[in-house]
Amino acid sequence: MTTDTASRWIDRPLLGFDTETTGTSTSEDRIVTVALVHSVGQGRENETVATWLIDPGVPIPEQAAAIHGISTEHAASHGMAPAAALEEVAALIAESLAKDVPLVAFNGAFDVQILENELRRHELPTVAERLGHDVAPLVDPLVIDRGVDRYRKGKRKLVDLLEVYGVQQDGRLHTADVDVSSTLDVLRAMVAKHPRLGESSLEELFRQEMEWHREWAENFIGYMKKQGKTVDVSTTWPL
Repeated sequence: MTTDTASRWIDRPLLGFDTETTGTSTSEDRIVTVALVHSVGQGRENETVATWLIDPGVPIPEQAAAIHGISTEHAASHGMAPAAALEEVAALIAESLAKDVPLVAFNGAFDVQILENELRRHELPTVAERLGHDVAPLVDPLVIDRGVDRYRKGKRKLVDLLEVYGVQQDGRLHTADVDVSSTLDVLRAMVAKHPRLGESSLEELFRQEMEWHREWAENFIGYMKKQGKTVDVSTTWPL
């Protein structure tokens, strides 16, 4: 089943999402910043940006602060209380998803998982609970790139995909709002290069992403086993 060009999901509103955190554990680490970018077309003039600085209530490791530039002291002095900020973020995401506005996030499983765990930590309803179903539709350019260009060599960080898809970077990455805008740019360039992505329905694309992730995870786990290593990688996506 395909859609005509005028009704393609890529041409309708998108909600970009990114977090910066105290670390890489979705169960133990905390969110420091969140950016939500509501986009209704290409170009920064078509974006509405909302950002949150959160006091995580725990020290921000120097390694994490070196990436996103936010110190423990700055977050404690200027950040919102976690529960209040997380409630605002979760409510906006759930509202958009309920209207079939897809959530767009690079390596989105991480951001969704840490958000859901943070909401539980503060005894707030998760996004999935608010929706009554999975956090979907979620569109993840990393998962999609692994699927449509499986055998391309090289790294697949956001900065790498910007180069691969010919997107000019116009800000400092690892600032949540800049990362989101860049992710949206990469997604649009990706759909332009692989038009069938835009022709799929969001439901079809979401199912395809789950399959692409499973294939990638199984291959990665197998590769690491051959190297005599074990990795904690789930074959299910996004949760």
